[in-house]
Amino acid sequence: MGSYDVFQNLCDKNGKTAYRVSQDTGVSTATLSNWKSGNYTPKIDKIAALAKYFDVPIETFLKK
Repeated sequence: MGSYDVFQNLCDKNGKTAYRVSQDTGVSTATLSNWKSGNYTPKIDKIAALAKYFDVPIETFLKK
């Protein structure tokens, strides 16, 4: 499972959309879209913001 899949699962589990997460965290929708399509992996500060938002360890997104 890729890191975007982890993000999507957390969104589903918490009833959040990527747009809502973007608005709440400041991680742009373009970043999330490019991550989803595999064109981009967010920088560690963005991953950290998402981990904090979902209250999970940052390693949750870093596992391969």
